[in-house]
Amino acid sequence: MEDYKSYSQAIRMLRVSLVDQLENGIDFLLELLSSREVLNRDDREVVLGLPGPRAKVRKLLDIVECKGEEAARTFISIINQQQQKTHNLIPTEDSADQPQSKVCSKIMQKHKEVLSRRSESMLYYNTRHGEKIPFSEHYVNLLLVSGHQGLERKRHEVLTFGLKRLSMQQESTKHGQITPAKLFSSVAGSRPVKKVLVTGVAGIGKTMLVQKMLLDFGNNKDHLAFDFIIHLTFRDLNLITKPINLKELVLRKNRHLAKELDQILANDNKLLIILDGFDEFRHYRSCDIDAFVTEPDEDGEVAEVVASLMLGELLPNASVLLTSRPAAIGYIPVDCIDRFVLIAGFSMKEVQDFFQRYFQDHAFAKNMFEVVAANELMLTLCYIPAFCYIMCCILKESQDLAGESPKTMTDIYVQYLVALLRSHTQDRAKSSLNDQKEGASPQMSDVVLKLGQLAFLKLMDHQTLFYGSDQDVACLVGYGLVSTFLDKTVAQEPGCTEDIYSFTHLTVQEFFAAVYCAMTDHPLPDALQHKTSPGEETCKGHLDLFYRFLSGVLSERNANLLSRHIGLRCSREKVETYQKRIIGELRDQCGSGAQILNNLHCLFEQQDPSLAQAFELEGLRVNVSDEALSSMDYNAIKYFLNLTEGNISELDLTGTNINCEALKDLQPHLLRCERLWLGENNLDMNTVHVLADVLQLSECMTHLGIGWTDVSDEEMLVLSSAMRMSHMLQELWMEGNRVSYRGLFSLKDLIPSPLSKVVAIWNDLNDEDVEALTVSEGGSFVLRFTDDVVWEEWGRWVLARCEVSSNEKLVTVLCKVCNISIHCLEILWAKGFYKRLRQLIKNRIAQCTEDDMRRKLEKFENVLSS
Repeated sequence: MEDYKSYSQAIRMLRVSLVDQLENGIDFLLELLSSREVLNRDDREVVLGLPGPRAKVRKLLDIVECKGEEAARTFISIINQQQQKTHNLIPTEDSADQPQSKVCSKIMQKHKEVLSRRSESMLYYNTRHGEKIPFSEHYVNLLLVSGHQGLERKRHEVLTFGLKRLSMQQESTKHGQITPAKLFSSVAGSRPVKKVLVTGVAGIGKTMLVQKMLLDFGNNKDHLAFDFIIHLTFRDLNLITKPINLKELVLRKNRHLAKELDQILANDNKLLIILDGFDEFRHYRSCDIDAFVTEPDEDGEVAEVVASLMLGELLPNASVLLTSRPAAIGYIPVDCIDRFVLIAGFSMKEVQDFFQRYFQDHAFAKNMFEVVAANELMLTLCYIPAFCYIMCCILKESQDLAGESPKTMTDIYVQYLVALLRSHTQDRAKSSLNDQKEGASPQMSDVVLKLGQLAFLKLMDHQTLFYGSDQDVACLVGYGLVSTFLDKTVAQEPGCTEDIYSFTHLTVQEFFAAVYCAMTDHPLPDALQHKTSPGEETCKGHLDLFYRFLSGVLSERNANLLSRHIGLRCSREKVETYQKRIIGELRDQCGSGAQILNNLHCLFEQQDPSLAQAFELEGLRVNVSDEALSSMDYNAIKYFLNLTEGNISELDLTGTNINCEALKDLQPHLLRCERLWLGENNLDMNTVHVLADVLQLSECMTHLGIGWTDVSDEEMLVLSSAMRMSHMLQELWMEGNRVSYRGLFSLKDLIPSPLSKVVAIWNDLNDEDVEALTVSEGGSFVLRFTDDVVWEEWGRWVLARCEVSSNEKLVTVLCKVCNISIHCLEILWAKGFYKRLRQLIKNRIAQCTEDDMRRKLEKFENVLSS
């Protein structure tokens, strides 16, 4: 019994084996248990009333386990006595350390050989038919970061991840770097790690990580403490349309395990099940289930089997590794996850390593990396392994095509398209050139448009997997170029096979969709702004990159490149229509202060300085708030601001994670700002010194917001010195910080001139401090909720932000604005503000599909209702 903490646990862990071994003698066993008073008459009748011997055994096990440890001990004693002639069902001290049977060891070795053979070749981007690339030649280690790294899912996941990736690379020790062999290792004193979720953006290497683990396990190179690993992909699971059980799922691709499968599943504490690609699962939104599958041979819908595994209802002692893109993790029951791991992709050293492996020539690889390193955009995106491959492909095949280094995302992908068409269709292109003096054959452009149509239609439906039986896919079969841009896998079902396709990378699908819209008569999308509900983070930003590609394809330089090399042409009328639309959108947003970031990227993709002539506004307002800005974002913002002249009426950088380097880079434009909002960023002393320089040099800044930036007295003294020298700032909003009487007193001589208002609610002040800081004759410290006019304006601003925020951002704001004393709720402005805020929360709760987020929102609803 030393293998188990209790007799009840032994019954739970051996449940599968017990069902198999007791089904033929269940009636006799019931008699024995009744005679020993383990079961009463009612218990016996309940068991006998069930159909089939296996169902009877399962019910018996449930009853015995519920009766406690003594009943379980008697039960084990009885069945061991009955089975003594063969072997004990429950290991004793004498049998616990016995080696595994020769048959089981042979099956283990056979299984490892199968996994090694399946994983030895890399299923690589654009691999030609029949071509095998040894995994060891191209695999580069990935940075795995342990901990729940929440991503703002309201933006395109590849774009969102950029800044977070760089910060994690610099702070990998802080976040907890982890190796694949340690994924299931628990920290001393903590609970065992059984369920691990590995997330990462498209192309970051989730499936490559799984393949690496399988290969190492098969070659006995890892240290994972498992006897068996079962690998299931959601691409295969998508083909199952009828109820199925776990045993059938395993045997579909592992028939060699048939004889020993019951024993393998019975010993589930030595079993790892890998579920790869949850975001590709057709039913990933349906895994919040009420009906569980509890036995390996119990049939259920495939979503029920998967959810039961994740929740531990099925094989409760097995370890499960689940991989998914961030877009789908909101549908995973995260309460069951013991460890969250984020794949952060390549570091710069690993990018260099990848270049060396790809080009196989040290000097040439070094030169190519230097080309990429000189382009900030290209270097920033190379942390994604799939994109790193794209860059290598362009550098290898297309150095003579563009004439200059790419400046935008679209530039890169246009060159990628041309390079691959040239590489994979060289013979066909040559024969076509014998008959035509112009660039490419009609078939080439026709296939590109057909691929674009497929990409566009599926993108609009949030689909990244396409099946051979789909009519949109069937029309492409037979074209040799299809394999250049679509990955194909074959899933086998009893009696049939199904071809499954996907673009080599999510961004490639978005690019082809943009090419289709630009180069055909298909009308442009109705609007550049998305109409999704603010609370639906998984949808918001879904088309960000598509719109940027569309803008770039409709630019003159890329349109010419596609026309020259592929024979694709877009009408001048469509280009002009698009440019008028983007300028109109930007003009409206700059006038109203609406969110502007993605349209700034669209303008950046155009790379047409002449468009700046259309920006003639009385007040230029640039709002890029509530976005974690990456270096690409700052490039787009600077490009736009460089095109404009005169003062900037308002620049809103609230909640953008801006740091010292970014603020210093923007300094020439900050000097043009009349109102600058930097709230909800962590402003350290170095950043405050940059801001102080701006205050000192600016001749137009009148309003500054630094609320909830964690500044204290020391930072405030630096800022007050700068304000004293410039005498320009009129209003300072600094609510929610750590400033005490000492820091605020340094501003007192600046009130009422030039400072007419200092809003410092929620700082480190007591009642005596508030009284001592009272200022008369004009200007004022706003330290309490007493000025209805001031706070009504503040309330309107907060509500406007909340209405367009994601649920995740809304909770962050609620944590701040719900910090209000009860007596303040009697003030007229507060009553109206919190009433409207409570209604907004109710609306979000009604729309929310994520359990964890719904609970957080309900918590704040209860606070405001009490």
